[in-house]
Amino acid sequence: MEKNQYEIGDIVRMKKPHPCGSRLWTITRTGMDFGLKCQGCGHFVMLPRAKFEKMAGAVVEKAEIP
Repeated sequence: MEKNQYEIGDIVRMKKPHPCGSRLWTITRTGMDFGLKCQGCGHFVMLPRAKFEKMAGAVVEKAEIP
């Protein structure tokens, strides 16, 4: 099974909604931990890679690479 490649700026749909109701998050940091910013309310969280990969549903929009 191929692992997804996540990049800074990607918008990801999570399996469960945030308390504000939004499921869309922007990736702000990658590595061992992922930094995510909620598209609905702007809340910022840090998640370990394993937890993020379990909770992520699909990449909705890939970041534009110049």
